[in-house]
Amino acid sequence: MAGPGRRIKTLTSELNKVCPDEGDGYSVYPKSYYDLDVVPNLRRSNSTFSKSKRRPHFTLSSNEKENLSSWIPENIRKKECVYFIESSQMSDSGKIVCECGYLREWHSEEAIKPAMFQGKEWDPRRHVQEVPTDAFGDLCFTGLGQKVAKFVRVSSDTPPRVIYQLMTQHWGLDVPNLLISVTGGAKNFNMKLRLKNIFRRGLVKVAQTTGAWIISGGSHAGVMKQVGEAVRGFTMSSSLKEGEIVTIGIATWGTVHNRNSLICPMGSFPAEYVLDEETQGNLSCLDSNHSHFILVDDGTHGRYGVEILLRTKLEKFISEQTKVKEGVAIKIPIVCVVLEGGPGTLDTIYNAITNGTPCVIVEGSGRVADVIAQVANLPNSKITINLIKKKLSTFFKDSYEQFTESKIVAWTKKIQDIVRNRQLLTVFKEGKDGQQDVDVAILQAMLKASRYRDNFGHENWDHQLRLAVAWNRVDIARSEIFTDDHEWKPCDLHPMMAAALIANKPEFVKLFLEQGVRLKEFVTWDTLNYLYDNLVTSSVFHGKLQKVLLEEKERSAFSRVPKVQLHHVSQVLRELLGEFSQPLYPKPKNTERHRLSIAVPHIKLSVQGVNLRSLYKRSAGRIAFTMDPVRDLLIWAIVQNHRELAEIIWAQSQDCIAAALACSKILKELSKEEDDTDSTEEMLTLAEEYEHRAIGVFTECYRKDEERAQKLLIRISDAWGKTTCLQLALEAKNMKFVSHGGIQAFLTKVWWGKMSVDNGICWVILCVLFFPLLYTGLIMFREKRLQPMTCLTRFRAFFTAPVVIFHLNILSYFTFLWLFAYVLMVDFQPVPSWREYVIYFWLFSLVCEETRQLFYDPDGFGFLKMVSLYLSDFWNKLDLCAILIFIAGLTCRWITATFYPGRIILSLAFIIFCLRLMHIFTVSKTLGPKIIIVKRMMKDVFFFLFLLAVWVVSFGVAKQAILIHNENRVDWIFRGVVYHSYMTIFGQIPSYIDGVNFNPNQCSPNGTDPYKPKCPENKANQQPIFPEWLTVILLCLYLLFTNILLLNLLIAMFNYTFQQVQEHTDQIWKFQRYHLIEEYHGRPPAPPPFILFNHLQLFVKRVLLQKPATRRKQLKEKLEKNEEASLLSWETYLKENYLQHQQCQQKQNTEQTIQEIAHRVNVLAETLDLDGVKRTGLVEQRLAYLEEQMFQSAKTLQWIVHSLSSSGFGSEDDAPTMVLSRAPEMKEYPEEEVPETFQAPYHVNARNLSYLSSTAVRFPVPDEKVSWEVAFEIYNPPFYSEERKETDPPEFSRDTLENLSKINFNSMDGEVNRQSFHGTYMVQDGLPLNPMGRTGLRGQGILRFFGPNHALHPVVTRWRRNQDGSIARKSLKKMLEVLVVKFPLSDHWALPGGSLEPGEALPQKLKWILRREFWPQFQKLLNQGTEVYKGYMDDPRNTDNAWIETLAISMHFEDQNDVEMKRLNSFLQGCDLEVTVRWQVVDKRIPLYTNHKEILQKASVLMGAHY
Repeated sequence: MAGPGRRIKTLTSELNKVCPDEGDGYSVYPKSYYDLDVVPNLRRSNSTFSKSKRRPHFTLSSNEKENLSSWIPENIRKKECVYFIESSQMSDSGKIVCECGYLREWHSEEAIKPAMFQGKEWDPRRHVQEVPTDAFGDLCFTGLGQKVAKFVRVSSDTPPRVIYQLMTQHWGLDVPNLLISVTGGAKNFNMKLRLKNIFRRGLVKVAQTTGAWIISGGSHAGVMKQVGEAVRGFTMSSSLKEGEIVTIGIATWGTVHNRNSLICPMGSFPAEYVLDEETQGNLSCLDSNHSHFILVDDGTHGRYGVEILLRTKLEKFISEQTKVKEGVAIKIPIVCVVLEGGPGTLDTIYNAITNGTPCVIVEGSGRVADVIAQVANLPNSKITINLIKKKLSTFFKDSYEQFTESKIVAWTKKIQDIVRNRQLLTVFKEGKDGQQDVDVAILQAMLKASRYRDNFGHENWDHQLRLAVAWNRVDIARSEIFTDDHEWKPCDLHPMMAAALIANKPEFVKLFLEQGVRLKEFVTWDTLNYLYDNLVTSSVFHGKLQKVLLEEKERSAFSRVPKVQLHHVSQVLRELLGEFSQPLYPKPKNTERHRLSIAVPHIKLSVQGVNLRSLYKRSAGRIAFTMDPVRDLLIWAIVQNHRELAEIIWAQSQDCIAAALACSKILKELSKEEDDTDSTEEMLTLAEEYEHRAIGVFTECYRKDEERAQKLLIRISDAWGKTTCLQLALEAKNMKFVSHGGIQAFLTKVWWGKMSVDNGICWVILCVLFFPLLYTGLIMFREKRLQPMTCLTRFRAFFTAPVVIFHLNILSYFTFLWLFAYVLMVDFQPVPSWREYVIYFWLFSLVCEETRQLFYDPDGFGFLKMVSLYLSDFWNKLDLCAILIFIAGLTCRWITATFYPGRIILSLAFIIFCLRLMHIFTVSKTLGPKIIIVKRMMKDVFFFLFLLAVWVVSFGVAKQAILIHNENRVDWIFRGVVYHSYMTIFGQIPSYIDGVNFNPNQCSPNGTDPYKPKCPENKANQQPIFPEWLTVILLCLYLLFTNILLLNLLIAMFNYTFQQVQEHTDQIWKFQRYHLIEEYHGRPPAPPPFILFNHLQLFVKRVLLQKPATRRKQLKEKLEKNEEASLLSWETYLKENYLQHQQCQQKQNTEQTIQEIAHRVNVLAETLDLDGVKRTGLVEQRLAYLEEQMFQSAKTLQWIVHSLSSSGFGSEDDAPTMVLSRAPEMKEYPEEEVPETFQAPYHVNARNLSYLSSTAVRFPVPDEKVSWEVAFEIYNPPFYSEERKETDPPEFSRDTLENLSKINFNSMDGEVNRQSFHGTYMVQDGLPLNPMGRTGLRGQGILRFFGPNHALHPVVTRWRRNQDGSIARKSLKKMLEVLVVKFPLSDHWALPGGSLEPGEALPQKLKWILRREFWPQFQKLLNQGTEVYKGYMDDPRNTDNAWIETLAISMHFEDQNDVEMKRLNSFLQGCDLEVTVRWQVVDKRIPLYTNHKEILQKASVLMGAHY
């Protein structure tokens, strides 16, 4: 062994190796080995990687390597032999080796020096010491690609918590949701190709879907190799996004081939490892497909199985940890998967079952797995020694001779105990119904074990559901959890519903809704608060919410950021939806929040440190539900871009059109702030999808009833901030929705007011010009009451219609422009004429109208919001600009000195007023989109001018500097640099630029003429001094880039804009049309300047009379509650039709149809293959039977021949029995449905191989050998009697072997009752014999007396009551409550009572829970009770010579007001503080000791109660 700082020198051929047991993997040790050490002063790591997520095949940074290099040697040790003691065995090369297995030269010099130990027995406790480990880091397999694994060499005594800390904090592994321990054959074995593929596929699938760790032996052989190949297949076929499967190999350091390459005291990053199977000999190579290796060292070489104990401890430690993820907190479950295997594997299965670990046996893999699988469905009475012997001869053909009789008996006993715990045993059989894949079998095994685990109330079912949610296996939940075996209350699912929402598991949310979860009961204020507390931190909404909290912190001067409340959420939502909406969650007046009052079992379900169950504690009368729970959950899902989750929730909504439009608006706003391009595209795609849903539902409604559908558009939705569907669509710019035919028909109806939409526009204009024509029948009205010609309301109905108001304003505006133009061109005098005063008056009416629009606030937004909305409209800005310029010009016009500039400014105002005419054209379907094109092209021109300015300025400055010398006139500099350069683009080239057409008379030589530019520099001969060729080249380049490149770029931009708008011309026009209709719908009917009369009327009404502004019902209407409820129900019904129609369309989709056909073909092919397997098995069974029949026939014929050849025909009794004429039908029972007659009639717990609180191991006693009357020649049980403890009090009496001869059995021996309830028992060799048979252990064990040890167990019960006081029932039977107790250091609850002290009437344990003054009264109650059971108790403390017998007495309180029961409860309150007492509902899953449950069942049957 290498000492510290010394490298190992080794040749593999020189090693002295010990072979492993034939075909064994590893074995799990009993519970006594689970004592975990505490690590003192465990140093914490500073590694930054420990806090990061696991990265597949990562490369450590230099800091991380330094941290590992310092942390691992300080906390993890190895073992080495420090004293060389010569072994009697020699190495393969004939060299002397130490008892540890290493050669002399592999020991340090200090280990070789001592001679005092020579010839003595080598003791690992003295001759092996721990030193800091020298092998850890990264492991790279030479020649096998870039795959890197982690490894560490650890001492066999390393505490599991240190290894767990290394894996989770330093190696960066995520805490698993499941631990899969794979065990079986350690040597290579053959397995059917189909079964091998199924196993590999299932193992990888369960690890991938559940986030499991796979633990194996880590070597490149046997079952470990199968695991590695499964992982390799997944790695080759998966992408990086699917992550890496964690496969941990725990192997023995001393059996690893080429391990010397792993040694480096400072760590290897990486270590090169050669996988060389040809030269490995009896050692093993590491498997290249494992991701992590833990190499266990005990200081020896070549000895297998060293890692078993540490692996067992580590698995148990991990299974005791709690995993909290995405709202679900679970104890990490563990499952054992078995392939093939030998004797060690049987021990593994036995100890796993004993410790409560579920096992999955893969049938068809060979040897032990097949032996157990063959008998798993048989009753225990059929599992005999002969049957096991037969199975061993079948599956262990090569090594069957090694099985002695005692070994076969031991195997039979272990297999019987394994099969007896059917709830922990799952056999995976190829082709078995419901188990087509191993992953389903593994998960079913976990859930089955959880289902049969004893728990109070619903805890076992809740645990199963938590596992399914943590694994994200909704298929398992549907098939295994939500069955007829358990009735789920909706309130029981609320915590898991919250967990599924937070974890974004839409399939589970859908499942919970199917199981009856009502969102109105689930969604409360507190629930919403916790949901928003657990938002995805990377979402944009989370960032905006944090910004709001920080702002509140700054305003309020808080010391820390306030907690998220719904009014904070409302603030962000209003920003996303638009200020036109009201807050969805108003700020509460007081900060006290109501708690929920939903009562559910208390199970630990945590969300980032917050207990979800605390949200659902019982608090009667204080519950706070939200107004619209579907809306609340939908918003919560949408702001996180949870597509599938939002789709499920939206399908539950009533106000679905408004919800879809609001989602579209929120997503579009969030996409503007999203930095990730992919997320932005996803949001925009989802927003468009919700717009299509709104269109689809509205289409269904419009087809059914046009009037009700249109009412949906203008209905004020309280759930969405008192807004309407139409407003949401407009704010979200949902052009497709607004351009829907039904919406346009509604807008047309609004446009025409009370008139019929069939009226011609020409007739309308004619009636506008000459209104008496209204009574000629030219104009038709929708309402019949307006049809009579004498009706005076026709006049009002006509002139209040938006279409009429629009045309009146057009005529008015054209008149204004005509008069304005006339004044500017013809009648603009120093003293204004009457026409000019008319213009002023007219403009004043326009200003009044703009003021009215600014202050018109029917929705109560406030002045600042109205100013913001007013300025957001382009045409309002244009109006404001024109008015301000007009006022500026008017001011200058009245001042004599600025009279002319005033006229100029008014002329500019006229231009803007004319541009305002374009707004009128938006009503035209032809011209409206063209105006949009012009507006967008103006943006294109802006960016184009930026590029053009670069070329214009560069060319202009260069030209001016070359041609003109020192021009100091600013105006001419601007002309030369900008104006001339710009005009050059359009062909106006300056004549002096090349000197050919230069005319000196057109310029000023010295620049003194203000109307002429300065002349270029000339020579004496009047020739230009500048090089003409240079200016020509610059001009050509300038024209090339501007005329050809930039202008064509501008044309291309215009063309793109035109094409983009032209494709959506109809939608754009219909969308823009709404704004025009809305404007004139709310506009006063009189045109300017007569509109002043309407303004005067409004002034009197609003200011003087203080009447609030009201909106006309045609665009926004508040419905009555009954009418609104009826309308929403009708909308919900049609939404369901729409969803069904969508599903039908998907089914009719060609691609979907092809996929379904392909899936059905695959299923059919698998079914045919499975049927072929079944048929093959049946044929093999019949052939085997035929062979057996022929054998029996041959024996019969041989006997006949022998009888005839002898004297006489022989005896008929000696004839062999003929078999039946056909094969008997073998009946297999399901794993969970074994008939009661199959249960063992003898004691079971008393034959557990490991005896309690000791190292004693019982002799294996199969069921058939329990009775003393059955011969059992090899029965040789050990003798064990616990010695008297120093802590025992002096009066504590106990039988000893010394006073055995003084004991009087079968009688009263002083105060000790040695009489049995079962009569006289046998005494053999001075020791009494257990009346129930052999137990595998002689002596008295830990019991006090030889023979019977008497106990008393009162069964104290009462009826379970409902809230109204009536007796609760289940399955028509009354339900009981029983008094149970839990003592210190015990994991189980028990019935009160226990062993009776000699001469005492009450057990000591019963006295612990009762006050002394109540003892006599309790004794009286016992005397009045009913005897339930009197006899033997199947207890694990029993032995062949000592056993427990009990008397169980029922004490039932019929009346809930019973005085004695109240006294009992009062005296229980003063019991020992370390003892827990409670009333518990009687159920078959109550977590009591097995024998106590049997007593409780008898008491329930006696009273006819439910059990």
